[in-house]
Amino acid sequence: MTNNTIQIQDQIQETDIESLFPKISTANDAEIVDYLRHSCQFAEIANLAEEEILIVKLCQHFGVEVTETEWQEEGDAFRLQHKLFGVEETTNWLKQQRITLEDWSEGIRLKLLTKKLKEYLFGANVDLHYIANRDQYRRVALSQILVLDSETAITIERSLKENQNSFCALALEHSQGKQSHTNGGFLGILYISQLVPEIAEAIANTAAGTIIGPIKTKLGYHLLRVEKWFPTEMSESVREEIFNTLWRLWLREQQS
Repeated sequence: MTNNTIQIQDQIQETDIESLFPKISTANDAEIVDYLRHSCQFAEIANLAEEEILIVKLCQHFGVEVTETEWQEEGDAFRLQHKLFGVEETTNWLKQQRITLEDWSEGIRLKLLTKKLKEYLFGANVDLHYIANRDQYRRVALSQILVLDSETAITIERSLKENQNSFCALALEHSQGKQSHTNGGFLGILYISQLVPEIAEAIANTAAGTIIGPIKTKLGYHLLRVEKWFPTEMSESVREEIFNTLWRLWLREQQS
């Protein structure tokens, strides 16, 4: 077989593959909205959009504004964090995100407005809230296996206590939670305030390495393992989480 024949066959195969697997076209805004509806994510995104609209209106009402200097500094910090040191890197990143420079800049402004609004509304209450709810801002490294029925949960619990299987292996095999299934059970380092009340109560005062559960919530049955507790201290991240907590409570009060 000659080299020319081989090249022709390769070209034919490439043509056949291209006809069978056409290139994926770039989705337009309407198609993206359709996807959100079909995948049942529309309500979640709509709620975030509505919250953003509310924040802008509240900032206008209370006279909360972002200065040009603050805007510039926040943008510079973002570029540094994402290694956008030059025009080429920034342009490529914007193309990857499918947004314009104006979209990105407005996002920076809205992030700052959100932060300043929370400080305006709750800044005077942060320290008092922390003192009164100190335990809610303990951080814990937590793993879980989430299943939908009690029988499976009890079987897994028995297996864990008898050391027949590792927590990670059982999470990979059984967990119905997306994150815990993908990460071998590990949920990450979380504040107690971020956990549903049933789980927060169940893990309180438990030592690292303890297996807890099954705990029933509206999501199903949780088997939990406390990996590590971290010291409680008033850090910038704790302060931000308190602002988020107070904001959620305030929103709930307004909607009731």
